[in-house]
Amino acid sequence: MKTFRRGDLTFDVLDTADAGGPADGEPVVLLHGFPQFNTSWDGITARLTAQGYRCLAPNQRGYSPGARPGRRRDYRLPELVEDIGALLDSLGAQRVHLVGHDWGAAVAWGVAGRYPERVASLSALAVPHPGAFLRAMVTSRQFFASWYMFFFQLPRLPEWWLSRRGGAALEDGLRRSGQTPQYARRDAAAMVERGALRTAINWYRGMPLSNPRQTGGRITVPTLYVWADNDIALLPKAAHATADHVTGDYRFETLHGASHWMLEERPDAVADMVGQWLAAHPA
Repeated sequence: MKTFRRGDLTFDVLDTADAGGPADGEPVVLLHGFPQFNTSWDGITARLTAQGYRCLAPNQRGYSPGARPGRRRDYRLPELVEDIGALLDSLGAQRVHLVGHDWGAAVAWGVAGRYPERVASLSALAVPHPGAFLRAMVTSRQFFASWYMFFFQLPRLPEWWLSRRGGAALEDGLRRSGQTPQYARRDAAAMVERGALRTAINWYRGMPLSNPRQTGGRITVPTLYVWADNDIALLPKAAHATADHVTGDYRFETLHGASHWMLEERPDAVADMVGQWLAAHPA
């Protein structure tokens, strides 16, 4: 699978079956976050493919050139969830494993809540359950750690500022959050060169327009949540409270000394945790 459609939108997909991986392996759908594309999963998919899984990593709404609607309301979380529902329809698999990092984890929580019968397992990386996050926003320092979400509500200014000088401000922000210079440079340059910065920021602009009741329910599917204790954007309270929102089999893992950017920083550890979780909950 190279693309899938939802209405007038066309999404690009990296499918390891197209690169010689097993086409009949249990499907694993991997959802990227901000400000990254589906290539952020390369270090993980190689390891999961070697274990016999078929990995599919879409470029999500706002990132795929054929799926960049212009309105804020087009980036409400329920819309992002239904995009992945369309991917599952196109794939034709009865159930899949779902893995998400950063914003991709937020979408994965939503998909697991909306379509539990189609999710064999959920692996959420970095971002906690939306209900735990919202509660932490009003009861802890999480509000202050999330200052950038409020900055991104401004029209035009955030993308102008971050894209100046080839994305230098974005690169600097990524480095300050713990990302290595190599990957910060890669991601900032890609966002600017591919023209995705405005529509990627629209994910944040769509947040106030989303109904938390639609995406904040309890999760019944087997769930692995991996949090890094050096993540400056996602603090401990929501991470530890996530267990209160999962009624299915649940496992919480902490990557000690790691930052938010665990996919590049600790690919072996992340792939091992996810691979063990998939094996314990076959599709």
